[in-house]
Amino acid sequence: MESESARMSSAAEAKFRIDRPNSQPRAVKVIALDTPSERIVKALAASQWQRATFLTASAFSSAPRRGEPFSMGGWLNDLAGRTKDLVDEVAQADLIVMVASAGENAAAAAIIGEACGVKRVMTTALVIGSAATSDETLSKMLAQLRPHVMMLVISSADEYIKDMLTALRA
Repeated sequence: MESESARMSSAAEAKFRIDRPNSQPRAVKVIALDTPSERIVKALAASQWQRATFLTASAFSSAPRRGEPFSMGGWLNDLAGRTKDLVDEVAQADLIVMVASAGENAAAAAIIGEACGVKRVMTTALVIGSAATSDETLSKMLAQLRPHVMMLVISSADEYIKDMLTALRA
């Protein structure tokens, strides 16, 4: 009896193959959530990417309180410092990757995650830690991010983030 793999490799089955790349590059928005991760995101932006845009949300100070006025503008910027509209950036994205440093404030993740949820855009968070980062510090960061992302990855090396973006076809 012929195996499924052997049968699918036959000339008779070859006529059903699609002779095109598997998929298009994703429109990926990489957002630094804090000042330390901004340095890493800026370094990543210097590399060659297909459809990745690099932004910073490090100017975001805290989540809005109930009943208080809140503006969506002014805290999301491109790397040149130009203000960007979060809703527009999310609408143009296939994937939002948030980069955060353990021990920092990641309050912007709540707003970004909500905008992604409305537009049904996938979210990933990459947490930068180190061997010196305590489990308690890491746990606090994970608690800030977990409700707002679909995938959460802890990285002890900056190079891992570049590898992850490559794997995500950024």
